[in-house]
Amino acid sequence: MKALTYHGRHDIRYGEVPDPAVTSPTDAVVRVTAAGICGSDLHIYGGNGFSPELGYTPGHECVGVVVDTGGQVTRFKPGDRVLVPASAGCADCRSCAAGFTARCERAKSSTELCYGVSPQLQGSQAQVLAVPYADVNLVRLPEDISDEAAVVLTDNAPTAWYGCRRARIQPGETVLVIGLGPVGLMAAQSAFAMGAARVLGADLVAERRAFAAGLGVEPVEGEDARAAVRDLTAGRGPDAVVEAVGSDATIQLALKAVRQAGRVSVIGVSQNKAFPFHMGLAQIKELEFAIGLCSVHYELPPLIALTRARRLRPEVVVSHRFALSEGPAAYELFAGRSDGVRKILLDPAA
Repeated sequence: MKALTYHGRHDIRYGEVPDPAVTSPTDAVVRVTAAGICGSDLHIYGGNGFSPELGYTPGHECVGVVVDTGGQVTRFKPGDRVLVPASAGCADCRSCAAGFTARCERAKSSTELCYGVSPQLQGSQAQVLAVPYADVNLVRLPEDISDEAAVVLTDNAPTAWYGCRRARIQPGETVLVIGLGPVGLMAAQSAFAMGAARVLGADLVAERRAFAAGLGVEPVEGEDARAAVRDLTAGRGPDAVVEAVGSDATIQLALKAVRQAGRVSVIGVSQNKAFPFHMGLAQIKELEFAIGLCSVHYELPPLIALTRARRLRPEVVVSHRFALSEGPAAYELFAGRSDGVRKILLDPAA
């Protein structure tokens, strides 16, 4: 089959790889109909991957159709249209049974829990994907949810909802979202769905701020984002901040911008092992600070319901579509944040 493979910094290639197959009675094989490129994939593309190994297929966002199952798979059959959550759980531990796949008690490392971050679990930017523990790791997709919306529901939307949920957003509050990529845009939608009266949005890219404004977000303008937030909130600061970038600067902005006794929820991926957390500031401001990785399985049920009810519109964050064979160019465009790019879908059949 054809797939993208990662070979080092800024080196994504399209070519032939071995066909995945059912190797365990609990496996399934899915023909991918649409795959996404995530911001986390850009960490890998930039040479800051989660594994030192090369040659594997990246990607952890896809929807498709089941083409084969092992003998112990009971919930799915060939022909079923499915969503593949980005986080992969086991079928045995208590955490996965409760939907908290990011806390899997059997996994020896985080690279076992997500597709496409190492050779341990090959990724979804391919024509076909092998899915372990299929009864746990596949979700049947309603016909009224498009592939575009469904790809966003595999990771970006659940991560955003998780971040807002952990920020404990209450009706009538003011929320600041830092980073207006796909996760940030979904965080803004989620905050409104949870009852936020105002959502402010900060991003260095003017096109992203403008697009977010069309969704009801108040853009934070100017070079001094903290001062702009203060002006927009009459000097008080937002009740909650959802940080969707993961850089030192944006996490520090979240801590400084939030109001006294406010809440900060970090869902941007940070690889800094020595982040300079200002304990004194957090203590003086009496802040709540939450950080973590989303367990997609746990967050999905309300998101599917809200999407079907049109309370959430995940598909609006998709801006570009490429054939899978154009994957290297798609990565280059996404990394450059040009041409109004927000979310890229890859079509393996094109």
